[in-house]
Amino acid sequence: MPRCIAFLRAINVGGHTVTMDALRGHFVDLGIAAPETFIASGNVIFTTRARSLPALETKIERHLEAALGYAVATFLRTDVELAAIVAHADALPAATAHNVGFLKAPLTAPQRRALAGLETAIDRFHLHGHELHWLCDAEQSDSTFSNAVFEKTLGQRATFRGLNTLRRLVAKYPAT
Repeated sequence: MPRCIAFLRAINVGGHTVTMDALRGHFVDLGIAAPETFIASGNVIFTTRARSLPALETKIERHLEAALGYAVATFLRTDVELAAIVAHADALPAATAHNVGFLKAPLTAPQRRALAGLETAIDRFHLHGHELHWLCDAEQSDSTFSNAVFEKTLGQRATFRGLNTLRRLVAKYPAT
């Protein structure tokens, strides 16, 4: 059974508070045995027998929206995929802050052009598959880029995690 990591958007941000016990309980309600959470920002680790991860993403999103009362975009990656994402990130040029945005699908050509328009003197972007690497050469608070700006400009949901968080996840849950 593959190990998956669910990266959830809108957990413990923007006034949406969910305890990690409650979050694990929602995954158990879906029939997922022994889910674990990693820091209180919407990272859930579990094994699954699901044959279709996109279908499981949809199932999780529907369940969480019904349970929590708001949409929770869900992005699943296997432990093998996450290790590859971190390895790719580590090969990119250094930045003051490096965040990885999880996407449902690679960006289209018009979306890539719109993303290029968001680059600034301190913000660089690198696309790789279903992930967007945001390389910020200053403190993130100095940047005009954010998840909300990304979603409004490109019309696609995403959730971002710091590279250090992803490295810690890979170290704790190495690819099997």
